[in-house]
Amino acid sequence: MTEGFSNDNGAPEIRPRVPEPDAYVQAALLLVESVLHGLIEKSVFSVAKAVELVDIAAEVKQDIGADLGDSAPTLQRSLGLLAAISNSLQSDGGIQVATD
Repeated sequence: MTEGFSNDNGAPEIRPRVPEPDAYVQAALLLVESVLHGLIEKSVFSVAKAVELVDIAAEVKQDIGADLGDSAPTLQRSLGLLAAISNSLQSDGGIQVATD
């Protein structure tokens, strides 16, 4: 999809339309992150274990992303979201988990 925009000389400039994030995916990601925070709060998981689980998810995503048809930008966005969750968990626990 593209949208036309005018530039200074009046000629339309075509730019690709950036798709809006998927509401179901956003809700699912928020729910999973909330569950992890809740499990930490209830002492079911340690912060380190929760971060380890997120790191494993990132490794799996890295390994299978291309097989799933992810473009490089999509894969990087997914990995960025997982990194943000990891950082959020670490800040809640007041610790820094060593990363490779």
